[in-house]
Amino acid sequence: MTDKTKPEIDFIEGPAPTELVITDLEVGTGDEATPGAFVDVHYVGVDFESGDEFDSSWNRGESIQFPLTNLIQGWKDGIPGMKVGGRRQLVVPPHLAYGPAGSGHRLGGRTLVFVIDLIGVRG
Repeated sequence: MTDKTKPEIDFIEGPAPTELVITDLEVGTGDEATPGAFVDVHYVGVDFESGDEFDSSWNRGESIQFPLTNLIQGWKDGIPGMKVGGRRQLVVPPHLAYGPAGSGHRLGGRTLVFVIDLIGVRG
């Protein structure tokens, strides 16, 4: 369980990045996530351009657990190296998220900003 509260994501000035941007907001002290690990996270996702929230585990009142292998590339690349207890911001361009506009996903073509709290890891 985490004693953290839902993060507020500040609007990011300037053009959307074309590569993944990883920023540790808080460095954890627990076990480290490795590629392919099974993780337990809380997260908030917003659209880079509008700042509109499109998803949040906080709003559902519970963290979510899944293997990193099942996630968008930006999470596969951005979560390993994180330690339990940490909070990390990922700015994920479309090619590492849901693909180009017209890809069939409602977030296709969008640069996404996530703040992720790593609560647990195994594997």
